[in-house]
Amino acid sequence: MEYSKEFKAALSNFSSIEKDRLIFRLLKKDKLLSKKLYFELIDTETTDQKRSQMEDIIEEKVLFASKYITNPKYFLVLIRKISAEITEHIKVTTDKFGEVSLHLFLINRILDQNSQLNHQRFDAVYKLYIYIINKAIKALLTIQKLDEDYWIEFDEQLSELEDKIQNNRYLQKLCINNSFDMRWLKSDRIPENLDLIIKEIKSQGFLK
Repeated sequence: MEYSKEFKAALSNFSSIEKDRLIFRLLKKDKLLSKKLYFELIDTETTDQKRSQMEDIIEEKVLFASKYITNPKYFLVLIRKISAEITEHIKVTTDKFGEVSLHLFLINRILDQNSQLNHQRFDAVYKLYIYIINKAIKALLTIQKLDEDYWIEFDEQLSELEDKIQNNRYLQKLCINNSFDMRWLKSDRIPENLDLIIKEIKSQGFLK
């Protein structure tokens, strides 16, 4: 929504008390904005500290979710909730590095459960694995937008992910069937036109 000059001028004419009342009223209705302003204005913790806390939360919640691996639909619901917490962290802190590292961390923690996942039926884990592949693709697309100085750290996570995919027969099969090239799991090998490649793959009915 665009605001006219007249509207902006009218807001500027509010007294300090009126502005304060309006701000607090808006913050009550927008919890995310409230958290963001708190972080930017008075929180003593840094983005790095917040990211580290998120890693602990992810690890703990994936471990809890793993109790429900035999109920794939509910397991995926729990994983999506964790992903939503990551998204909130990113919006609150504007953590560009964490946008990649935390999602890769989530995927790798899920695949720590390969011993249990490999005992599930293919049709039971299909949606979870497509979800994981799409998360990995999104991470790769984001890496392309970030400074190359970060690539070494991302490559450690990508290498871990490659190893875990290779130790999961159904996930490896799905990567192949959906034209996900394992060579992309290295920052300097991500195709410049990956977005177009993925668009073409999806137009053919894959990654769904």
